[in-house]
Amino acid sequence: MDKKIKDYSPEELELFLHSPQIKLKNPPSNWPKTAKYEGLIPRMYRSIINSEEGLLHAAVLNPMLQMGTCPDCGGTRLNEKVRSCKIGDMNIADACSMSIHNLNKWISSITDPLAVDIKTAITQRLNALEEIGLGYLSLDRPIGTLSGGEAQRCKIAKYINSSLADVLYILDEPSVGLHNHDIKLMKNSVRKLRDHGNTVILVEHHKEMIRIADNIVDMGPGAGAEGGQILYQGTYEGLLKSETSTGKMIEETVPLKTETRTPNEYFKIENATLHNLKGVTVNLPLGVFTVICGVAGSGKSSLMEVFRAPQPPRGEAIQIAEESNPSASTPPWGDGGLIYISQKNIGVSLRSTPATYMEVAGDIRKLFAKKHKVKEEYFTFNGKGACPVCGGKGVIVSEMAFMDNIETVCEACQGLRYSPEALTYLYNGQNIAEVMDFSVEKACEFFEGTNIAKKLQPLVDVGLSYLHLNQALSTLSGGELQRLKMASYLGQEGKIFIIDEPTDGLHIKDVRHILGLFDRMVERGNTVYVIEHNMDVIKSADYIIELGPGAGEDGGTIIFMGTPLELKDSKESITAKYL
Repeated sequence: MDKKIKDYSPEELELFLHSPQIKLKNPPSNWPKTAKYEGLIPRMYRSIINSEEGLLHAAVLNPMLQMGTCPDCGGTRLNEKVRSCKIGDMNIADACSMSIHNLNKWISSITDPLAVDIKTAITQRLNALEEIGLGYLSLDRPIGTLSGGEAQRCKIAKYINSSLADVLYILDEPSVGLHNHDIKLMKNSVRKLRDHGNTVILVEHHKEMIRIADNIVDMGPGAGAEGGQILYQGTYEGLLKSETSTGKMIEETVPLKTETRTPNEYFKIENATLHNLKGVTVNLPLGVFTVICGVAGSGKSSLMEVFRAPQPPRGEAIQIAEESNPSASTPPWGDGGLIYISQKNIGVSLRSTPATYMEVAGDIRKLFAKKHKVKEEYFTFNGKGACPVCGGKGVIVSEMAFMDNIETVCEACQGLRYSPEALTYLYNGQNIAEVMDFSVEKACEFFEGTNIAKKLQPLVDVGLSYLHLNQALSTLSGGELQRLKMASYLGQEGKIFIIDEPTDGLHIKDVRHILGLFDRMVERGNTVYVIEHNMDVIKSADYIIELGPGAGEDGGTIIFMGTPLELKDSKESITAKYL
């Protein structure tokens, strides 16, 4: 440590930067006996870039990180010797980069007797992926780039040909991200699993998936504390006759919007070729509510990614081929004027809550501090008010080496996160833990007329009034996180919103609620683009752009542009027949 880095030998510099954790023979005298040295770069990746806390610093880190394709292997991850081994003119990397549909054809064309047995096994697995509608994927596609629905369908395909029987499968919203065209394939796959002698339980909102069930359990009547009861159990026909919210609304249909808004202007994208887009040229309307639809994998997200390319929002790094960029000279938004709301992680940690995200936690602490004339830090579980045992997390995390970590409620604070001293101070008869445990709805009543209630109102508007102020964001679903993001932007005017599948995980009643929200956003002068499969959302749009006709290589073209009424009569549209 007393040597300047510029004087390090190549070996010393390698150790300083890249050393794995090692025990030093002669550690500094002030080091603990068990301490190990770790190179600067591995430590940065472990403690910041790949850590849970690192997500909180994404806005700062992203501009410093640059991703690129490895020049030696071309992104295949395989060495030269492996790449030199070929069947015909194909190496294993070439085979894995083909779509599953084309790979299946190529495997079938191999005639060598040595391949007979393995061909059968491979073809069986590839057929299962095709049957469930994933024939457009390639085997080398990173799992992290798949949507939740695609990843779940991969798992289902894995089990379809399993020889196991008497297995209980619990599938959480397998219809997520699926067009009605794909739902047919999903229904067949779910039935196959059942017919192999298994039990299949679906957690679902999609009308078609509910319709095929042998037995239906309807939960409610509301969300959060207002739910938790079984309202109905029985057949689909019985559900329709029940007086539950689901039973009443499941066969209702939203009418096609006939009076649509006229766009203020258009933003032109020319010759977009990102991913599977085939030189797409399209005029995107501004100032209206537009739905981007099409079968799963048709290129919807790719089109919106090209649209976002001129100015990635909020420090998000997007790499796009030069020819994919729109030719328009001036993007239709200023600094920060484009807001992309996906279901990806919003930078959550064990300490992230709706109260911190909506920036009311500080206001609540100020009220307590002002009343009792003490410092605000006594009412935060990140500071002096934290439980001394769990450090304000509310849970004790036990690392289990090769298994997932186990979380247990802290016995000292019973999960409240606060120290005993912090809990002695009251505001209107409630301590800080009790106030932070309020649902959003109750907190709005408790703080009526204050800035706190005003800041929380957007959560009520997006249908999240049942969340608790102190609820860990890591417990929220993708759809709930997405609506939480939407809530933080509701007061905006003159912005462009791109919202990716906002109806995922929503009951029919909540879908109607969110449609009203989109209309209000447009009325405030915003432009709203929604990537969506839900028919009620598509019917309610001012303008529709459909990509297709198929997925992967079979998609990537514009097959329809126009209003819902015009879509109904379109011969090229895949969506039209499901309206």
